[in-house]
Amino acid sequence: MADQVKITLVKSLVGRTEKQIATAHSLGLRKIRSTTVQPNNEQTKGKIFKISHLIEVTEA
Repeated sequence: MADQVKITLVKSLVGRTEKQIATAHSLGLRKIRSTTVQPNNEQTKGKIFKISHLIEVTEA
């Protein structure tokens, strides 16, 4: 299953810009330590790049 990535929110969304919060919510991340599995495609990679300082990414 190398075509999926596991994304975990490790830092709070409080005080972040509206775009960063919206990006996290679009990935299904709402609270600290929430985890989601997403497809490893260009859209997901762009979202990961935008909030890379808030999340931890591993292969699913």
